[in-house]
Amino acid sequence: MAQNTTQPTDQPVEQFLSGVEPERRREEAWRLVALIEEVTGASPVMWGTSIVGFGHHHYRYASGREGDWMNVGFSPRKAQMSVYGIQDHPGAESLLARLGPHTTGAGCVYVKRLDAVDEGVLRELVELAFQRGDHDATA
Repeated sequence: MAQNTTQPTDQPVEQFLSGVEPERRREEAWRLVALIEEVTGASPVMWGTSIVGFGHHHYRYASGREGDWMNVGFSPRKAQMSVYGIQDHPGAESLLARLGPHTTGAGCVYVKRLDAVDEGVLRELVELAFQRGDHDATA
């Protein structure tokens, strides 16, 4: 069975974030680190080369595939911020409807401007995502 190639690394989060471009996205990334640390009490860890994650859980699919993944995380992409883990839990749909401008993809929420979303709703989504434990996945 193939393993998830995105695993926690020893790369310092600060080193990664210092190289994020453009500057606005780098500033948003630091704001997101502070917000998630405040909500969860967890320290950030690099997952792979470009994802900052907080916490982790074990998942299992009906197919037998299983692995470990962060409870919540993000990747500061040039065009938008990819936020992981905040959409696939009970209650997320109603909160996402109140989040503000975003789009969704497979496993993540895309935000073009962090200052355009409702920070209170984002905090609620992060809190719910972080509480996730080991589980059977639905996909």
